[in-house]
Order: sequence, then structure tokens, then C-alpha cells
Amino acid sequence: MESLVSMVYLFILLSLLQCLNFGPAAAVAHAGNGDGVQPLSKIAIHKAVYALHENASVKAHPLVLGVKGGDSDWVTVEVECPKPSEDDWVAVFSPANFNSSTCPPTEDMQQFPYICSAPIKYKYANDSNAEYNKTGKASINFQLINQRADFSFALFSGGLSDPKLVAVSNVISFVNPKAPLYPRLSQGKSWNEMTVTWTSGYNIIEAVPFVEWGQKGESQTRSPAGTLTFHRNSMCAPPARTVGWRDPGFFHTSFLKDLWPNSVYTYKLGHKLLNGSYAWSKSYSFKSSPYPGQDSLQRVVIFGDMGKAERDGSNEYRDITYANGYISQWDQFTAQVEPIASTVPYMIASGNHERDTPNSGSFYDGNDSGGECGVLAETMFYVPAENRAKFWYSTDYGMFHFCIADTEHDWRQGSEQYKFIEKCLASADRQKQPWLIFAAHRVLGYSSSYWRDGTFAEPMGRESLQGLWQKYKVDIAFFGHEHNYERTCPVYQSQCMNMEKSHYSGVVNGTIHIVVGGGGSHLSGFGPFQTSWSLYNDSDFGFVKLTAFNHSSLLLEYKKSSDGKVYDSFTISRDYRDVLACVHDGCEPTTLGS
Repeated sequence: MESLVSMVYLFILLSLLQCLNFGPAAAVAHAGNGDGVQPLSKIAIHKAVYALHENASVKAHPLVLGVKGGDSDWVTVEVECPKPSEDDWVAVFSPANFNSSTCPPTEDMQQFPYICSAPIKYKYANDSNAEYNKTGKASINFQLINQRADFSFALFSGGLSDPKLVAVSNVISFVNPKAPLYPRLSQGKSWNEMTVTWTSGYNIIEAVPFVEWGQKGESQTRSPAGTLTFHRNSMCAPPARTVGWRDPGFFHTSFLKDLWPNSVYTYKLGHKLLNGSYAWSKSYSFKSSPYPGQDSLQRVVIFGDMGKAERDGSNEYRDITYANGYISQWDQFTAQVEPIASTVPYMIASGNHERDTPNSGSFYDGNDSGGECGVLAETMFYVPAENRAKFWYSTDYGMFHFCIADTEHDWRQGSEQYKFIEKCLASADRQKQPWLIFAAHRVLGYSSSYWRDGTFAEPMGRESLQGLWQKYKVDIAFFGHEHNYERTCPVYQSQCMNMEKSHYSGVVNGTIHIVVGGGGSHLSGFGPFQTSWSLYNDSDFGFVKLTAFNHSSLLLEYKKSSDGKVYDSFTISRDYRDVLACVHDGCEPTTLGS
């Protein structure tokens, strides 16, 4: 099988939602189990009381993790409890010291001493030993990743709603908790620039961050990196400001410039410490982007609404849901996507679970972000936006021109974002980049999901933007938010403008709208409405793959995660003159001179 590095690939994620276990097993194992609620939020940690029992114990081993150089390791936790019950559970805390001495003075807890931070994951004690209720003994395995701090394990009785702390384990830690980890690539502001962002525990007063890189097999150079972080008071609401808070570490971004097109580069992350020594990551590689308009085989993968899955089966992941203000989960996310994000450009769009918090400037007034209000997505991932707090941007990739919108900010006519969208669409050089793609998280066009009215998901979106899609002849508009897959005909004003279903040639006349929200979260169904514009829908986990063979031929494939097979597809074949041709409400006005 060809490696990702050897092919030209771009990944676009229509909402940065947590966490991906990329492959069929994750989707199949968790299908239909989600309820849309962050499992950590089910823990009433503010009600936890100390009920330490002298004969109860929790022991964790090995004491030191990552001794072979890895950034994840398995831990075995041995539990003994003299009064076991079926709702006993074991929590993983990091940092290891989670008692009241670490709490900010403003915390309003019910009783002292108290616990003011949620665990990073948990399991029920009887998950690994069905006899636990009788024997009071269990051996539980957790997989931990390097998260810049030590770990401890705690046994609670009373279930999640009335937790009583029974016993606390010894402390364990990684060899180098501060190590540079989890690189994620992104297209820069020009086609020949790649950005690398990573996480570490090193502040700039401790070590100087950089990337050592160069073409494979040739001399390497070093590029400096900038450093960002954020603090508890940067969060907008609970739980991100309260029990969900965890120190995020530091985020470093370096810009690798003047890349040769279609070339393999190697790189590794480095920090030069004050004593002159170095902390290094392992080596990675990527293939640089094609020259804009280059006629070659180019591939793009697009999906949205990723759910969560963990190899250790901890309860936290059974619902396949999102971080929602529990900061520790972003480390889980970046660790799990690293095999992909470190190798190909991994472009994201902002959605409700990244941005929405009341009174924070979100277009929608919910608290789907759990008080994160966009800070984590804007800081932890780079996109080539003029202002990352306004998460809209354009990016070029070979024969593709992408306009990525931010549905959590105003996109109506006259707004700042509307002006950007029109400018982005108008700037596409269709002779060099014939494939014009619009993408956003919420459905601004058409969707038949069961909880909508059967015509579209955000009515103001269609009303505001369909004129632009038609005028600038947008080929495909991609959306997430609805957790399923759906494809429309080339549509304009709820009418099919082309009656073909699987092969479009010549003038297409309208924009094909695709919902691709089956990235891993719990699934959405479809309503009873029968629409003329919906050609294919499927409530299952999957993703879309675009293949541009040349300037005149494009293939879209919808693949299910369960088996990797194609379940829906279509092709577009056309020449440049077809892009210039008139379509309904999409022609430039003529003059007497013409």
C-alpha cells in the first residue's frame, strides 16, 4: 500500500471535535452508543467527599513510563477494596496531586477538603473483573499518553453522582514529561509553505523551540518557532474555567518556507535548553504541496464530527463525544491524530463544540464548547486566517481552491465574513484551479436530518449564500454538524439544475451539497420528508475522498469506515469553457458593446 507521504494528500476536518481512532474498528465498535454528552461531565466531582479506608489500596505500575522512547504506555492498576460495590470506579488524575491545595480560591465547593478538577479518564472497577463485587480485587489496564505531568489513580465508591474517595495510588510519570509531541501540519499562507505546530512543557524561558528540516537525504536547516499558551482566565465559562481546567502546556508553531513542490521533506521538533542540551522528538516526513494549477493526480479527504475512541476502553470514551470544556481531552485528540496530522496538511473548520459560549461573541448562544469559546482550537491548530479568532480562510492545493467558513460567526449578507466568502470565491483562477470548494461546519445549504424540517439545516445560510455559490459556480459545498452522509443534485433555490445522478459533463449549472458528518460521533437519522434534491443518504460512519485526475476530471467517493468500500460516488468532466458558460443567476451582465 502506498504511504501517505508518497501521495499528494490534503485532509480537511469540518469541525475540530474529539477524538479519532482512525480505522474501521473504532466506528464499528461504538456505532450507535453515543448520547452527545461528555462523559466526564457526568461525574459530580464538586460533591466528592473523602472516605479513605485504611484497608483499601490502589497500586499502579510501572512507575516510569516511556522508557523506550514512546509517548504512550500501558499502566496496570491493582485495586483492593474491603467493601466493594458495582458502582465503584477508578479515576486517572493528572497532575497526580488533585487535592484542595491545588484549587483556585474562588472555587465554590460543598465541603472541605474537596476535589476541584475532573479526572482525565475513568473505568468501573468491575469492568475488568466480574467477580470484583465479591472479591474486592481488580486489575485494570489504562493507556496513558504523555501530558506534561505525573499521574495518580483513585478509587471512588458511590458511583459518578455521589463520589466518595476511598483510596489513592502511588505516583507515576513519563521519563520526560515536557517532551515535544504531537506535531500537526497545516498549509501556510502561500502554497510553498508548511506550518508545524506541536505541544510541549517547555516555556520560552526554559528552552528555545525550533524545527530541524530539509529535503529527504539532503542537508538540514533550522527554523525558529513561536510559542503560545492560554490560562484559566482565558476560558469563558464552566466547566473549562472550573473542574474541566487543566494546564495545557505550550504550543509552538514554525513556518517551513520556500518548499519545492511535490518533494519529500523530513523534520523533527527540537528545544535547546539553557544548559546547552537538546530535547528532540522522533523524525517525521511530509510531501510538499503541488504548484497551484499543476496538472497531476491530487487527493483530498474531508470529514466532520469526529467522535472518541480509546484502546483501553475507558468509560470516558464509550459515548464517543467531545471535549466540551474538559481541557485534558485535547491532548488525547492531538495524540490520536498524530499519525495523519504529522504527515499531511490537516486543515480544520470551527464548529459549535469549539466556539459556542453565551456572551462570547458566538453567532449562536449555546454553550456547546463548555466555556472554551474558541481559544483551544485557535491556539492549538494553525490555519492561514488573517485573524484566527475569526476562523475563516482560503487555501490553495494544486488544482483545488478552498474557501473555509466559520459558521459560529455571522455569515449573512453585509457581514465581515460574507465579504470574505465572496472575495475568496471570486479569487479562484478557474483555469489553473478549476475545482472550487466551499466548506463549513453547520449545514448552510441542504440536509434531510430528522431533527430539521427536511429542506435545509440553517435557513439563513441558504438564503444568504446560495447567490454566491451560484454566481461563482462553486462545484461542491461540504458540511458537517449532522452526523450522517447526504448528497444532493446540483441544486439552486431547492431545484435540481441538472438531472444527472452519477456523471456530470459540460455545464453543471448548480452546486452539489454534501453532508459528511459521519466522522465518528453518535449518528443522526433522516426525517420522513421526501425531497427532489436528495440523491443519496446514509446514517453511518464514513468520509469523502476527492480525486482530481486533471483539470477536466474529478471523482468524489463516499467510503464507509466499517469496510473502506465506496457506497456513493460521482464524476465531473468538463473543460474550462464550461466553467465560463452562463448558468441561471450566474452570468456576468452583458453590455451593448458585447
